Amino acid sequence: MTKYVVVGGGIAGVTCAETLSSLCPEDEILLITASPLIKAITNYKKITKTLEEFDVEERPNISLQSKCENVKVVQKSVGSLDAKSHVLRLDDGQEVVYQKICLCTGGKPKLIAEQNPYVIGIRDTESVQEFQKRLSTARRVMVVGNGGIATELVYEIEGCEVVWAIKDKSISSTFVDPGAGQFFIAELNKKKKTQEGKPSKRLKYTVDDIKISESNNTPIGGALGPDWSADLSMTGTQEISHCVTVEKCVEVQAIHTKQEFEKSGKRCCVLSGNPDQGSWPIYVELTNDKVYGCDFLVSATGVVPNTAPFLPGNQFLIADDFGIRVDDMMRTSEKDVYAAGDVCTAGWEPAKHWLQMRLWSQARQMGAYSAQCMVADMQGQRISLDFCFEVFAHVTKFFNYKVILLGKFNAQGLRRDYEILLRVTKGLEYVKVVLRDGRMEGAILIGETNLEETFENLILNQTDLTPFKDHLLDPDIDIEDFFD
Repeated sequence: MTKYVVVGGGIAGVTCAETLSSLCPEDEILLITASPLIKAITNYKKITKTLEEFDVEERPNISLQSKCENVKVVQKSVGSLDAKSHVLRLDDGQEVVYQKICLCTGGKPKLIAEQNPYVIGIRDTESVQEFQKRLSTARRVMVVGNGGIATELVYEIEGCEVVWAIKDKSISSTFVDPGAGQFFIAELNKKKKTQEGKPSKRLKYTVDDIKISESNNTPIGGALGPDWSADLSMTGTQEISHCVTVEKCVEVQAIHTKQEFEKSGKRCCVLSGNPDQGSWPIYVELTNDKVYGCDFLVSATGVVPNTAPFLPGNQFLIADDFGIRVDDMMRTSEKDVYAAGDVCTAGWEPAKHWLQMRLWSQARQMGAYSAQCMVADMQGQRISLDFCFEVFAHVTKFFNYKVILLGKFNAQGLRRDYEILLRVTKGLEYVKVVLRDGRMEGAILIGETNLEETFENLILNQTDLTPFKDHLLDPDIDIEDFFD
């Protein structure tokens, strides 16, 4: 019998295994992953109490065993779970009997048309490599979606026309408000600053370097990290830098083959002022009746929790977003089964300024906390909910700008009596503060504002800002002096 088993080689799973190894150096920990690569956290830096920044490095899964001697890594897929008997069955029939298990299998892309060979998702290393291969011969691609992956793709692609189809009124609305979206619009078709001469951030492994067991089903690798696009070549065949057309408030209505399009009698939209652009492998019809010919379509429309291997025969509580519901100790409804990261949904009453988003930062936090909870339960103890769940805090980069999101940054769940304070300097920074009853509820910081620590403290402490409201975003006043 194995004391601790972790399923999944993504950020949540690896963090969970590493934390267990640190807390229980004498116990064997088994990490089961379908992919030859694991996601390792590097360059970790704590910016504030709850805000953290890190890179994610891809390494062969055996590297975890070198770092953590009591962790054994098994590269196999999960067949099924018998939670009542504490038995995990692998795809080759092997059975693993455990005392406690943590499910960290992440999510899988929600593709617009799963069976269409010209529609791809971006989720893991293998899918990125497929994207790069297709892009190298492409003239035009369509990106559908409005989250982080879509935003980064649109910015990084060069030498190829891009049609960005979003269902919202403004770009990047999964993360930022329409004002920030407008701030970013100016960057869409700017020539990107080159990185020539700069050293590569880290060594990258590819799946070609590592033997993969033959299988009819391609395993889903760990989710991409915060800097997944760094050092990647994303260049098409055109003699252009950036050429992005945004179609707002639309969805994909139909995807036509060349033959279907020719029979339909519909007209194709023309880009770049060139009416003679030949034929295309697919023609994407949007709900505004526009049709675009494309070499392929990237479906960056979010993920669904990857729960499939664990549901048959078990009594897990499933949330409305299809994640496995966990309590404030990361426990599922099945005894001794925990879950962390994208596969789970927080089932506890959240703190006033925290919300769940399926992000790499929360995957790391949940993975570490679930390990602490497993060990505490094994020792008959109970620990308090980790401080990282007190306030939502996330740092990322869009259009080469640092982006920090704090608390209810888009006034999520607030009554209509909140107010917004803004400070915008075109091409430099965008600062938005959400106030309610004179107290800060959330903030969006774009650019090098150096306001994150002060604003995080103001959200946590709920200081009455009424006397300072008129000066809160005054660039000539150092507001830290007010709140030391």
